[in-house]
Amino acid sequence: MNHDLTAPPGMPPATFLDFPLALDLDGLEADIAILGIPYGMPYRPDEMANDQSRAPDAIRQCSHMSDYTRNHFDWDLGGPLLDDRPVRVVDCGNVTADMGDHAEHYRRAEAAARKILASGAVLVTLGGDHGIPIPVMRALEREDEITLVHVDAHLDWRDNVNGEPEGYSSPIRRASEMAWFGHITQIGIRGIGSARHGEVEAARAYGADIVSAYEMHDIGMDAVLDRIPDGGPYYLTVDADGLDPTIMPAVMAQTPGGLDWMQTRKLIHGLVGKGRVLGMDLVEIAPGRDVGNITMTHAERLICNFIGATVRAGYYE
Repeated sequence: MNHDLTAPPGMPPATFLDFPLALDLDGLEADIAILGIPYGMPYRPDEMANDQSRAPDAIRQCSHMSDYTRNHFDWDLGGPLLDDRPVRVVDCGNVTADMGDHAEHYRRAEAAARKILASGAVLVTLGGDHGIPIPVMRALEREDEITLVHVDAHLDWRDNVNGEPEGYSSPIRRASEMAWFGHITQIGIRGIGSARHGEVEAARAYGADIVSAYEMHDIGMDAVLDRIPDGGPYYLTVDADGLDPTIMPAVMAQTPGGLDWMQTRKLIHGLVGKGRVLGMDLVEIAPGRDVGNITMTHAERLICNFIGATVRAGYYE
């Protein structure tokens, strides 16, 4: 079967930046693998599909200048995206769902993530709401402790909402219960979210380093990076509302005061420079709320900076 999905000029690509489609996860040969996980666990039975569910494909379709982005000199990176190295980047498509069994999507997502990570590839996950890192974080199970770095306006330590423990308000609480996660740094917290005093106290009792947006702006991203333990391994989870709505307006909870682009880029490159990042996710983009493609432009730049930074860190040599 022909899997050459390169889009004709002017047409939206079928994969992120027209990278090859790789659906055989059992025989995966890749250094970086992109995976869409569209659906979080709903808080109401009729809520599974929402605007964030469209984000994985919307981000792919925004990456329409594939040759330009992949081959021209990128000033964010100091050269072309892959630095003229034989790094294999693939797009594994989207995890499918069973609308009659909401939990099946998470089971399939965890199985897919486990296969990708077992192949040795760095995993880039496109969500979906902020529940979708939960199956990915389960798939990261390993002997050595992972440092979790979390960018968000919200704390995400709810034990459950409406009896559902694996929705978008709970991913960091669930990570704290996984033996393979150790230190947690949370960056950009601000405004009003679903956390009450109890969730804040639970996060502090765990030892999470909560860096509010206001503290981050005061001390700078270099100082925040200094507080993240050296050496890795790391996992990075980025809620789009952790960035300022002037650069990420397409979110459900716009909150002033988030990370700007320079801080976001510095975090990505700084974290990759500290040690191996096993993967990252970008979640909570609501494409229908975008303004002039601002969100999608920054989403593509964020992902490209992560890919380019890992290439230059020598992960694949």
